[in-house]
Amino acid sequence: MTAIPDPALVVLIGASGSGKSHWAAERYRAQEIVSSDDLRGVVGSGRHDLDASDDAFRLLDQIVAARARRGLTTVVDTLGLDPARRSAYLASASGRLPVVAVVFETPDRLCRERNAARDRPVPAPALAGQLKRVRDLDLRDEPWDQVVTLAGGETPVQRPEPQPSASEVPERNVVLQVSRFPWGDDPAGWLRGIALAADEAGFGGIALMDHLIQIPQVDRAWEPIPEPFTTLGMLAGLDTRLRLGTLCTPATFRPGGVVAKTVATLDVLSNGRAFVGIGAGWFEREHAAYGLPFPPPRVRLDEVERSIHTMRALWSKGTKPYDSEVLTLPETTCYPRPVGQPQIIVGGKGERRTLRIAAELGDACNLPTTDVLDHKLAVFEEHCQRAGRDVAVTVLDLPVVGRDRDDVWARVERLRGNRTAATYAERHHAATVEQTAERYRALFARGIATIFVALPDLAAAEDVLALAPLTNLS
Repeated sequence: MTAIPDPALVVLIGASGSGKSHWAAERYRAQEIVSSDDLRGVVGSGRHDLDASDDAFRLLDQIVAARARRGLTTVVDTLGLDPARRSAYLASASGRLPVVAVVFETPDRLCRERNAARDRPVPAPALAGQLKRVRDLDLRDEPWDQVVTLAGGETPVQRPEPQPSASEVPERNVVLQVSRFPWGDDPAGWLRGIALAADEAGFGGIALMDHLIQIPQVDRAWEPIPEPFTTLGMLAGLDTRLRLGTLCTPATFRPGGVVAKTVATLDVLSNGRAFVGIGAGWFEREHAAYGLPFPPPRVRLDEVERSIHTMRALWSKGTKPYDSEVLTLPETTCYPRPVGQPQIIVGGKGERRTLRIAAELGDACNLPTTDVLDHKLAVFEEHCQRAGRDVAVTVLDLPVVGRDRDDVWARVERLRGNRTAATYAERHHAATVEQTAERYRALFARGIATIFVALPDLAAAEDVLALAPLTNLS
């Protein structure tokens, strides 16, 4: 079925028994559906009290107009066969909402069977007249933005459609990735301080790594690495504007359905600020230590693909079945639904499969800001062209940032371990905050949508506040 915009004014058109109310209830919230039958029950003695029709329709018109003024999705559940009423609905939404007609061309036999099974069936001559008017319907002269025709009387199975990049994510977005946790005796207090400092400094969000053991690139194995979604749930309770998510969750840790449920909950608790990074996983040690399978790359990437399909399906409206080449679900019951559509960021740099999955299914592809970035961008662009999609690119940056040149090199010397200072400085783009800001401007100029910043020496809120010049690069 053709995708219907949301928000929109959706007008259902069809005879009694054609399945309009069932179709609407599967896809929309009860508050979004304005039903003439239900309003007869409000102002009259019941849903089939025809003497209350005039009052019910006056009330319906008021509700539709009020919701349209506020730009709210509204589904008009009436017969929809009166051209004058359709014209009024179109006028109420003009300039405010897309207007969509959904026409139910359900077979006459099926409509009659459903009508006969009702407690109060529509008289046969009246139903015959409705069916004829549906057959004679011509909407070509009416200014609908979209007309969707459903035939056969069955609720269509949802099939995957290309997803656009998440529109709610601002361009030129800088997000703080917290990868080390020197929180001492006050873990919650340290985390709260980091998050509030990130919000004050103008960061667009906070991302957490999803690992079971601290990775050697960041710190020693016995240093703390908290479970990310529990931690993000705590941060969601703070009064900030920060987007919250993982970068990245391995598909080997949690089934895609569990990730969908977790992220939907985080999105609700944060009022629409959740995102999720997903990847194939790479740290075999943590899998073995926690008794998790670590299959070959091909199998792990299969699971990444299935997980994205599962998230898309469970975040869609209604509880309908889902069927695609890689996933079949008998139902898609996942409540609470996310407030919006959380951005799905595919992490990894495998050119043949990972970047293709990102191009075909993701909202964004995350790449490292190393010397391979140019090559990976070119490969990813080829995948996007083949997929016919425009997918955002995000990058993970691990910079050493100092107040001045002396401070920069003091940090390099402290952090480099047994690597040469020059090698470490080059790999971590060691520079002053002003020089780092110039580098970020260049990345944004190349079309990078989001820069995830992970400081290798993050210790306290003051380190985050010092990066404020990186977050406003207009």
